[in-house]
Amino acid sequence: MMAFKTDIEIAREAKKLPIQEIGAKLGIGPEDLVPYGHDKAKVSADFIARQAGNKNGKLILVTAINPTPAGEGKTTTTVGLGDGLNAIGKKAAVCIREASLGPCFGMKGGAAGGGYAQVVPMEEMNLHFTGDFHAITSAHNLLSALIDNHIYWGNSLDIDIRRVVWKRVMDMNDRALRDIVTSLGGVANGFPRQAGFDITVASEVMAILCLSNDLEDLQERLGRIIVAYTRDRKPVTCKELKADGAMTVLLKDAMQPNLVQTLENNPAFVHGGPFANIAHGCNSVVATKTALKLNDYVVTEAGFGADLGAEKFMNIKCRKAGLAPAAIVIVATIRAMKMNGGVKKQDLGAENVAAVKDGCANLGRHIENIKGFGVPAVVAINHFAGDTEAEIKACKDYVASQGSEAILCKHWAEGSKGIQELATRVAQIADSGVAQFQMLYPDDMSLMKKIETIAKRIYRADERLADKKIRDQLAQWEEQGFRDLPICMAKTQYSFSTDANLRGAPTGHSVPIREVRLSAGAGFVVVVCGEIMTMPGLPRVPSSESIMLNDEGLIEGLF
Repeated sequence: MMAFKTDIEIAREAKKLPIQEIGAKLGIGPEDLVPYGHDKAKVSADFIARQAGNKNGKLILVTAINPTPAGEGKTTTTVGLGDGLNAIGKKAAVCIREASLGPCFGMKGGAAGGGYAQVVPMEEMNLHFTGDFHAITSAHNLLSALIDNHIYWGNSLDIDIRRVVWKRVMDMNDRALRDIVTSLGGVANGFPRQAGFDITVASEVMAILCLSNDLEDLQERLGRIIVAYTRDRKPVTCKELKADGAMTVLLKDAMQPNLVQTLENNPAFVHGGPFANIAHGCNSVVATKTALKLNDYVVTEAGFGADLGAEKFMNIKCRKAGLAPAAIVIVATIRAMKMNGGVKKQDLGAENVAAVKDGCANLGRHIENIKGFGVPAVVAINHFAGDTEAEIKACKDYVASQGSEAILCKHWAEGSKGIQELATRVAQIADSGVAQFQMLYPDDMSLMKKIETIAKRIYRADERLADKKIRDQLAQWEEQGFRDLPICMAKTQYSFSTDANLRGAPTGHSVPIREVRLSAGAGFVVVVCGEIMTMPGLPRVPSSESIMLNDEGLIEGLF
């Protein structure tokens, strides 16, 4: 059996160019790059502002079927497609999210692609990178400290300490901090209250940074964050606590997008990383817009399956930023099709054409949903060595029956050479102008009607279940002027339904709404369906147990 190199081994062998040479490919001079070492840099805000008059390139979204333990490879395909476009003579860049330390040391591993379709420096990207997440953590926790400090020194805003909704954050999986009690130990330590921690990627500050156009916009959005409610239920904002200015100062550098490179020395913007459940799961607006001003094609991704990531990309990110995708790629694997068809993970190695056909229903539902946005969809079959010709043909035939096309991609093993067919087809679609992008719902639709629209049109649910308390809360927010906000559904990523075990393309299910949260700064209403963990825990055997420095001082175990 052929031995494959690990992602980190491949990344370590990369022939990286100095970041100034990557910037030069985009017309960014060294004076407009803020270097972090030799192979990564931030693009200055002044340079970005000067590109405002440039024509935008074509935006290509990479999304996927619902994730399975079999693996799909969405980021790998995003990076591979960017390299593929450059290989066929197009000027293209990729835009992806930054990696969180929590999943990196937990069980997911890294988030820089894989095989010969990676962004480098892989180790730094998966660890501290340029410090953006640390800045977001610090800004968030400054606000947390100011809330308790305000209460300690007299509470002139009349904050009800039972109704403080702003938690603290850290970029690590730590279940022990989900629910805590603060300020124990006597009068000098303040007023004891129940509190908790979320992971940094679930912070509203993260979502705000990723949706802001510039520092002025950032500060305005930070100021609108609702941190608590008074005893008579009036919201208390970040601006009323006078925290928005200092938070913006902490985020000044983090607002500048990061420029790195792929293994094939093509430009990659890596910036921001909001949760794809509790937030919108896309890289920053400023990175995407900057890339569009400097390239003919920009390949970006959205978190999890298309029912979460693509839906939020279009209904939240595109709505807020005035963007429109010219083409969409849906990533699938034969292994995942078999798993959706009922095959267990340990049995995926055996050929099973019937299971592939059965599992394709999940893919078909995503194709149909994407078409509902008026954008043509192409399926990328991310190739695994064990895939058989009969299984691949079954998937291709199914996709053709849905009025779309599936293209086999071997970028993991071959880099850009293995994905040029997809790159050529995607460029043709993007250039054809056939996309007629449309939102799923208008701004002025009621909040509950927006929820119903997503539940029925994307999830194919028969109904949504919401008790009177939730309906009254939505009605109150509409009266307060928040009716025009989009909806951010927080549900399991593993199914179209809210039941993680319901694979395929289920119908006849309901969407129970457990709670609703107003992210007034980010500008959306979060609708929590089922149990959504905003502070994950570590698995029984976390990845961190295998991560270490070897005798040469190189990192091992990061994948």
